[in-house]
Amino acid sequence: MISALLNVLWVVLGGLVMALGWWLAGLVCAITIVGLPWARSCFVIGSFSLWPFGQEAMSRRELQGRSDLGTGPLGLLGNVIWFLLAGWWLAIGHLTSALACFVTIVGIPFGVQHIKLALIALAPVGMTVVPVRR
Repeated sequence: MISALLNVLWVVLGGLVMALGWWLAGLVCAITIVGLPWARSCFVIGSFSLWPFGQEAMSRRELQGRSDLGTGPLGLLGNVIWFLLAGWWLAIGHLTSALACFVTIVGIPFGVQHIKLALIALAPVGMTVVPVRR
């Protein structure tokens, strides 16, 4: 119940803008054909950016207990390319939103979530979104 309320407030107070930024990045990646490996990550993290409370992003290596294509050396290369082309501007968007949220006490949880999303924006390859375990 609390997660649902926080998610509604998140969308109204700016979460929608950053989700649209992620989806725009995914659309651009998909259009280029070469960016298809990053497009799926953009859409998944864009959905996470729209409804972040009650979910968490974690490494697929931690979740599955084994490496895969996105968590090894190719994933590192993918994250470097991502950072240079799109990751830095999404991270700046989240950091700017975090600063705006930190202006009020009510906005602090939203600012913290934006900081988490900024870190994900820097290196999303090899990450997955899962429900929070309680």
